[in-house]
Amino acid sequence: MQEILQTVIWIIAIIFAVTVAEMIRELHTFRVREYEVISPKLNGIKKNLQVVLLSDLHNHVYGEKNKKLLDEIRKIHPDLILVAGDMLVGKEDISWEVAAQFVEQLPEICPVYYGNGNHEQRMKEQQEVYGDAFFSYKERLEKAGIHFLENQTDQIKIAGRTIVVTGLELPNSYYKKFRKHFLGKERLEEMLGKGETENFQILIAHNPVFFQDYRNWGADLVVSGHLHGGIIRIPGLGGLITPQAKLFPKYSGELTKKEESYIAVSRGLGSHTVNIRLFNEAEIVALELKPEQEKEEDR
Repeated sequence: MQEILQTVIWIIAIIFAVTVAEMIRELHTFRVREYEVISPKLNGIKKNLQVVLLSDLHNHVYGEKNKKLLDEIRKIHPDLILVAGDMLVGKEDISWEVAAQFVEQLPEICPVYYGNGNHEQRMKEQQEVYGDAFFSYKERLEKAGIHFLENQTDQIKIAGRTIVVTGLELPNSYYKKFRKHFLGKERLEEMLGKGETENFQILIAHNPVFFQDYRNWGADLVVSGHLHGGIIRIPGLGGLITPQAKLFPKYSGELTKKEESYIAVSRGLGSHTVNIRLFNEAEIVALELKPEQEKEEDR
């Protein structure tokens, strides 16, 4: 009996050690995750578009000034980079310098559009705590060529087609824990105006929870982050928990299509406070935007 008990203890110890080692590895590495987005609104485009989605860096560093990240992004040869927020850490005693050093290098690669996450939004709204930190950060990045979209829309002409990019800025109250939040198409139209109907509409929306509302508003592609992949991912079930302490979120780190709309949710590039990742590698998301006619020709 004692031998069996010792064997069980050894097995538990080994499993624990392997799990801890894997968690440490995942906190210091990242991967590139590729998805395809196919839409009739892209018919007639002269080439498939390569779009990089970045989110939730939280001041993490991969190589000097994030050289490893930059090198991987360059290998993708993106036409567009979309930043879905939380590149810094919105805490009073933490500098945004690491995030700024990385993000300000991105316009050397291609156009960059940035939508605020809850960390940027917190700093923006609570000037009595953070002073002008967010505005200094934003000013520096805008000087580098970053396009901030704070409930704003821009149109980009790429490969013979117009792509519309909108950045949703949700009030910080929408990120409070243990509360049920409502958004709706009407509220989105108040903040953003009506969604595009003719051209391909991208919506940068840090919080993926409201995908149904984003669809109803008119988004063809939503790019989000915020949930850090659910922190721990369980095969067959997805992410375990959200920052708002909700178990098994519907969208936490994947590409989902519903009718003609897609949502791509980044698992993020960093972490904060709860520094845990398990079966949930940090990631750069590479989206290939393709016309529907190409899909039909491939059949």
